[in-house]
Amino acid sequence: MIARPLVLLLLVVVVGLIAAYALVQQRRGRFALQFSDASLFDSVAPRRPGWRRHVVAACFLTVVTLLVVSVAGPVRSRDVLRERAIVILTVDTSLSMGAVDVDPTRIGAAQEAARQFLEGAPAGVDVGLVSFHEAPIVEVPPTPDRLTVVDAIDALELGPYTNTGDAISVSISTLERTIEQLQVSDESAPPAVVVLLSDGEPTIGRPIEDAIAEAKQAGIPVSTVSLGTPTGQVTIEDPDRPGTFFDVEVPVNETTLRTVAEATGGSFFATASAEELAAVYRDIGTAVGFETVDEDISVWFTTAALVLAIVTGVLSLRWFQRLP
Repeated sequence: MIARPLVLLLLVVVVGLIAAYALVQQRRGRFALQFSDASLFDSVAPRRPGWRRHVVAACFLTVVTLLVVSVAGPVRSRDVLRERAIVILTVDTSLSMGAVDVDPTRIGAAQEAARQFLEGAPAGVDVGLVSFHEAPIVEVPPTPDRLTVVDAIDALELGPYTNTGDAISVSISTLERTIEQLQVSDESAPPAVVVLLSDGEPTIGRPIEDAIAEAKQAGIPVSTVSLGTPTGQVTIEDPDRPGTFFDVEVPVNETTLRTVAEATGGSFFATASAEELAAVYRDIGTAVGFETVDEDISVWFTTAALVLAIVTGVLSLRWFQRLP
């Protein structure tokens, strides 16, 4: 990447110099052939290793090119650790998460991926945990204490219904309170994101549209992850006939999660295995824990030009007893 691309127009001068050099060499050869006397030919165009002359010229033109690029301000993108960031893991614990279409179960895969996320997330990332089925529960507010979050993940239990709207609302308000506390302490607000994992559409609670509006107003993106396959099934006990169980189809539904992510500026991921989910969590951890910065590397080109200029001078003095 170039910070000042218009400066590269100076490379036209380099192209002109190359053309002029080629023209001079061509005319030099024609001028020498006009002398039929061999002794005069040697005095006008003495035989010397032509390749050395070309080497010096090529080095000089390369020096000019490197200096032009250096002035243009070359930069490279580099990922650096954020000093701080906040993530709320919002995990669906409805009964459908007990489906075994994902090994060992949807909730089991979610728990393992969350543990791996905590192990791999940069130290500057504070993590909180919200679970939801009939109602959202703030299991752990954002904290740098990873073991507390892991214990809460291990203790997650399934329950009826899927209250996605209220879960998003509670996650957003939890992040807002955390950010406000930091600002009271004269700390700048770090990047914050909600990572919502679910397998289906809401069945009760606040409308998704209201939750989306709240996230947009807070300026907090909600990245969503769907987990499951179209063939998922779960065995449920009949509440009216204790001891009687029946199978219920619980195919994954991506529509709501995709809508939430697109509307709030987050990212949507569809996963159908524990391995895919773990990879998604790793990507999210990298995106949140690192930021891309542009690093000026013009000194590399300036240094290369300086070294090559010295080499060019040395070669010219050694071969032709003059500087280029």
